[in-house]
Amino acid sequence: MVSANREMAVYCFDTLVAHYNGEQPAPPAFEEGQHPLFVTWKKTTNGSEPRLRGCIGTLEARLIISGFREYALTSALRDRRFPPIQPKEIPYLECTVSVLTNYESALNHLDWEVGKHGLIIEFTDPDYNTRRSATYLPEVPAHEGWTKIETIDSLMRKAGYNGVINDSLRKKLRVTRYQSTLYTMHYTDYASHVKSIRGTAPTINGAPIINGFKTNSNH
Repeated sequence: MVSANREMAVYCFDTLVAHYNGEQPAPPAFEEGQHPLFVTWKKTTNGSEPRLRGCIGTLEARLIISGFREYALTSALRDRRFPPIQPKEIPYLECTVSVLTNYESALNHLDWEVGKHGLIIEFTDPDYNTRRSATYLPEVPAHEGWTKIETIDSLMRKAGYNGVINDSLRKKLRVTRYQSTLYTMHYTDYASHVKSIRGTAPTINGAPIINGFKTNSNH
């Protein structure tokens, strides 16, 4: 089984940096495989709690090298909840790569464990007779401090349902649970890694100097 690892996070940073430099990313240093995957970007400033800046992936298995290359950019630039990440933000980013495994049909909306399982819910909107679906990665409910019911209700809102939520509707949900491995890397660790492996720290057009690693600046 493929597990999320440092090299996957490095490749996502390489891809984003190369995008802004108009270059191709360095070849990945991990083996090809086929898995569902997600890329999450968060931003840390002044020691504050990291804030989400983008999170997009696929629940369908796909080749992970092209998958991480695609979703590193899609999550950074085209998550509709956020403005695109700017080059000057890159030194403040942390990247989490997730590889999803162990898909199972849950018996009901409570048949899962907070902190262990990610969820996919599917249901018919009773007000519009349309199909709706949404997912949360395993770490989300635990990070938010949600109960199972709070998680399910939040997922229904995420899916676009604006009507009344009650236990009758919750019991009609089709719930798939899954697990994941993940790896998180901050830009400073990425820059140190690149410098040790390739001899020079990464440079980013438009980004400032940070933590001793000089980056190009277009002022």
